[in-house]
Amino acid sequence: MAASREEILARIRKTLSEEFDCEASKVVPEARFYEDLDLDSIDAVDLIVRLRREVEFDIKSEDFKSIRTVGDLLGVLERLGAASSAK
Repeated sequence: MAASREEILARIRKTLSEEFDCEASKVVPEARFYEDLDLDSIDAVDLIVRLRREVEFDIKSEDFKSIRTVGDLLGVLERLGAASSAK
């Protein structure tokens, strides 16, 4: 069963606040990684690596090329989770 949008957002929020010192209240779907959360490209790669360890489906770097906001990341993780649970 795929995780709900709220569960995915909670996981992203937890990872960003614990590992990247982002204020949890700022981790909302509209938040932009670079401008609002002060993550750089190295942080973005590190985030992907950390999320790969936490989820039960495969995340590829190319899945993240167009991600600019937390909402974009939510959409990708929802799509990948749904595709994984459909197998």
